[in-house]
Amino acid sequence: MTSVLVACVGNIFKSDDSFGVEVAAELARRQLPGEVRVVDFGIRSVHLVYELLSGYDVLVLVDTVAHQEGPPGSLYLIQPDVPPASYDKDPLPEVMLDAHDLSPGGVMALVPTLGGQVDRILVVGVQPFTLEDGIGLSDPVREAVEPAADMVVETVDRELRRLRQLESATTTQREVEG
Repeated sequence: MTSVLVACVGNIFKSDDSFGVEVAAELARRQLPGEVRVVDFGIRSVHLVYELLSGYDVLVLVDTVAHQEGPPGSLYLIQPDVPPASYDKDPLPEVMLDAHDLSPGGVMALVPTLGGQVDRILVVGVQPFTLEDGIGLSDPVREAVEPAADMVVETVDRELRRLRQLESATTTQREVEG
């Protein structure tokens, strides 16, 4: 069975960093397929690591993505390059220095170390206006919440179609070989 995790992350005390949390709230008002799980992880990155150990075909991470081109509120769909896990050294001390501030990159480094795997990772991100201390989104980022939820739904639908096609092709191949 195919499965997609939509992991919304962010810190509600850091202004626009709460974008993922707000998108999770918007997605909670929408009907999504049964193969999709939406979770507001907030700043609980270690919980995200353990959730990914359950096994997902696709991870859609919703977060701010600073240092992109475009004005605040601009949305991006990014497929990050995730290097293969290296077992030459123990990455746990590096990524676990602060379990409360584990970056998305740290999460992806830790998952294979603990025996997990995610086949495909996509990021739905927004260019923030500010990440300073404060509660509430800036106007341009607030205006991007609903379009971001739309982007997540479209991305999930496309990924589920792709996964079902792969599953169908694999089943057909087994029948031919069998």
